[in-house]
Amino acid sequence: MNKQTIAIDTPFVRPDVYGSLSVPLYTNVSFEFADAAQMADVFTGRKKGPDYARVENPTVNNLEHRVQRLSGAAHVSAFNSGMAAISNTLLAVSAQGKNIVTSRHLFGNTLSLITTTLRNFGVGAKLCDLTDLDEVESAVDDDSCCIYLEIVTNPQLEVADLQALSAIARKRNIPLIADSTVIPFTETSLHELGVDIEVFSSTKYLSGGGTSLGGLVLDYGTFPDFNQRIKGDLLFNIGAYMNPYSAYQQTLGLETLNVRYQRQASNALHIARGLRGIKGIERVTYIGLEDNPFYELARRQFGPTSGAMVTIDLASKEACFKFINSLNLVHRATNLFDNRTLAIHPASTIFGNFTEQQLADMDVHDTTIRLSVGLEDPEDILADIRQALGQ
Repeated sequence: MNKQTIAIDTPFVRPDVYGSLSVPLYTNVSFEFADAAQMADVFTGRKKGPDYARVENPTVNNLEHRVQRLSGAAHVSAFNSGMAAISNTLLAVSAQGKNIVTSRHLFGNTLSLITTTLRNFGVGAKLCDLTDLDEVESAVDDDSCCIYLEIVTNPQLEVADLQALSAIARKRNIPLIADSTVIPFTETSLHELGVDIEVFSSTKYLSGGGTSLGGLVLDYGTFPDFNQRIKGDLLFNIGAYMNPYSAYQQTLGLETLNVRYQRQASNALHIARGLRGIKGIERVTYIGLEDNPFYELARRQFGPTSGAMVTIDLASKEACFKFINSLNLVHRATNLFDNRTLAIHPASTIFGNFTEQQLADMDVHDTTIRLSVGLEDPEDILADIRQALGQ
């Protein structure tokens, strides 16, 4: 079936007793067992079924099942935020004395997780330019546990060659782990490009209107021990499982993901083109623009759409603040891929606790504004941007 059909009409893991068409919301903690033997079998994993809502819940299971059907992943695990999905994934593959090969071009909290939090537990970080394959080859060593990247970086909008990185990872028998938050998992098959484990914040496109927090881990089954570490160890011992209400909201969001995303991506391209030539804007960055240096690679890897993140550069930080303060329609808020268009100054917010040298190393500039394009009429968004710039 077509992905849109799968997103809507995938049967529940277990039929609802009342025949509900919408996924039922189970908010309870405990589940009744027929007898002691069944209880023992479920708790020890010999049989499938909910035992305790901290590690298994029917509403969350249904979301995981639909995503598994859509992605072709061997296993899907839902967590209570995108950062929980990332941190549990990296904990599952790393250990004291190991190192993670990655880039400085990462979301601020992800970079802090790798360079500070995990380092406190004896896990090293090797930061390199993932678009320079020779540099990546040199960085990977016998103690490397994975190569980790964002398929489109935030906010630099950099794209690395996944198949080439996968070839390097294969030589060392380590997984290639990719954060696909900027391009929905339904738009491309990262596994076919060599990605072993995919993570993304379901808070973004999946939830739709910024309704709920969540993160998903898609395990493509190429490293058999990984699922056991996630499901049998970390999910039990850290307790970052997605809550059922978020799973309910995100299941509803999944049903409309395709139509919303296509409109947002179309809007983003229209706006990126329209921003060029507006007085006061010194640079427009969007991987869907034909003269973008990553345009061809992005098309080859992700298909005809390019996501809903656009950045613009103005003359100074002061100009950025004045612009943001002058917006009327576009919202001053963090988050990505809400139904509404959002604007933020990354250097002073998401990356606000990094030093000037760290910001320079990460290519996060004081002059950059990140736009998350929503579902409004694109001409209305452009009109608001023009008036905010005094046009």
